[in-house]
Amino acid sequence: MRAPRDHNLTYSLVESLGQAIVMGEYERERFPTEADLTKQFGTSRSVTREAVKMLTAKGLLSARPRQGTTVEPEGSWSLFDPDVLRWLLERKFSLKLLADFTEMRLAIEPTAAYLAASRADAAALAGIRRGIERMKAASRGEDDALAADIAFHVAILDATNNPFFAQLHELVNTALRISIRFTNRVKGRTASVRAHEAVMNAIIARDPERAAEALRGILNEVLELIAAASPKPRRRSA
Repeated sequence: MRAPRDHNLTYSLVESLGQAIVMGEYERERFPTEADLTKQFGTSRSVTREAVKMLTAKGLLSARPRQGTTVEPEGSWSLFDPDVLRWLLERKFSLKLLADFTEMRLAIEPTAAYLAASRADAAALAGIRRGIERMKAASRGEDDALAADIAFHVAILDATNNPFFAQLHELVNTALRISIRFTNRVKGRTASVRAHEAVMNAIIARDPERAAEALRGILNEVLELIAAASPKPRRRSA
């Protein structure tokens, strides 16, 4: 069994190398050998080897005979991996990438709300209520607004009673942290409790269509904010 310290060192190395790859630090130079990484970061060969394996699983690296370990093009990276998504969103913050991810949320979360309204049991409904209560507390300065908003959206994924939606926890959590920071900064205020409460009320009322539409409205507002903040294409002169 790997010692906890080695486990932490591995994740620390994955974080350092993953950020460096996504930031383009290895675009003009070869990716270091395992021996070079071990020397540079002061880690053991086993820790270095495990970190490289994890980055390979995330699509950032590949190992080929006689070529060594190389950085894969961005199109090969696993965008559904929470670490990769976070590194991408934190890299030279991209409104285009945020819009792309919000469009994917638009394809997923209204459906999750629809299913929650159809299937949520008492425990799941209690989780959604807790999310709203936390958002209300945050509006009074008694809770963290970002964490409360995330808790609400994740509770809806859980309420679908569908394990595939539940597996999206980390992905949605990661993107929401970037998305909510952006929208709150643009709007100058935290998320609308009333709009989120409308989603909850529709779910409690067992009204799938209304629940989906209410959540769709929240996400469409995000897309509108992103569009308004995005640079407009320059018109060509006649």
